[in-house]
Amino acid sequence: MSRSEEDEEELVQQEQLPGKSKKKKKRTTLPCEISFLNTTKGLREPTDSSRFESFSLKYWEMEEKPEDDSLWEPRFAGHQTLLEREDSFVAKDQTLHCGFVKAPDGYRGTGFEISKDDMDYLQTCHIAVSSCIFGNYDHIRNPSGKKVTSASKKKVCFAMFVDQPSLDGMIEEGESPDENMNLGLWRIVLIKNAPYSDNRRTGKVPKFLTHRLFPNARYSVWLDSKLRLQSDPLLILEYFLWRGHHEYAISNHYDRHCVWEEVEQNKKLNKFNHSVIDQQFAFYQADGLIRFNASDPEKLLPSHVPEGSFIVRAHTPMSNLFSCLWFNEVDRFTPRDQLSFAYTYMKLVRTNPNSQFRLHMFKDCERKAMAKLYRHKTEDALVKGRRH
Repeated sequence: MSRSEEDEEELVQQEQLPGKSKKKKKRTTLPCEISFLNTTKGLREPTDSSRFESFSLKYWEMEEKPEDDSLWEPRFAGHQTLLEREDSFVAKDQTLHCGFVKAPDGYRGTGFEISKDDMDYLQTCHIAVSSCIFGNYDHIRNPSGKKVTSASKKKVCFAMFVDQPSLDGMIEEGESPDENMNLGLWRIVLIKNAPYSDNRRTGKVPKFLTHRLFPNARYSVWLDSKLRLQSDPLLILEYFLWRGHHEYAISNHYDRHCVWEEVEQNKKLNKFNHSVIDQQFAFYQADGLIRFNASDPEKLLPSHVPEGSFIVRAHTPMSNLFSCLWFNEVDRFTPRDQLSFAYTYMKLVRTNPNSQFRLHMFKDCERKAMAKLYRHKTEDALVKGRRH
């Protein structure tokens, strides 16, 4: 991405309404070179999984209505108690809440409904690249055809989860899927009955729960819909996971590294209800969250704030557990997932001192080299309005 494009995107996020004074641009970084392999020819995925922790995860499929609670309503994430939450951080054979909790008979479904044809398709995937658009918030961006190798086109599923308003918006813009719901490399997967009224929170379902949506997949790459993939998925897996024996990879934030800063920024920009942010932050501090100290030789992460728009995963037990735990935090508190990432990771690691979670936090400039950033539709319209 060029410097001007990145700066303009960040400026749009900071600018006020037309006629108002502009705020100062935020510091940005440029893409950096990634030492991908030159070819996918002869590339094979690892067969040795002995480096990773081994345990069995099962998931709550349904909850029954308590007899003494007349106000009880079923929820997509279920009704996890604090005691169940605490126990779920232990890396062991267990049944835990991880979305997709069905309603008992007599109640409306809890949401995120997928057709049988699409479910059958998702179950065939061994490697998945996925994204989502809800609320007609973004234009659809097909992966760069020149960058995706023929090997990846054969081996990788590309799934874009959308709701009806987003599908209607695509069609209005001339981006109509074919009779098999394919649009370029994307398979368009229509979601009915959103589990949350907040589209951002609904978007956390495909973002975090890829191992639930692709139950037979071994690897996945997630990118937010504001990004266009411009690197080969198999080369991404080799570089970020296989080469260093990692099971989860995510980039650090380009500007902020401490949750204290992230809390302040979220409140400054009114990203969510301030009282709920304060409650979440106080809860985390009481449970051991500390300020990020770059000079601490024993720090668990190179940054406490991720740029969570691009995630590379092996669907190992520890990776799947972390994904469930992180999802449960954005369900319980705010959908601002950058607030809960470091707490969830550190609590998981400290709860299991004899187990290893091989998470790789890579440089944000590498994320920018793999995926081009675009504006959301509302930001795009705002900028176009100013230019005219």
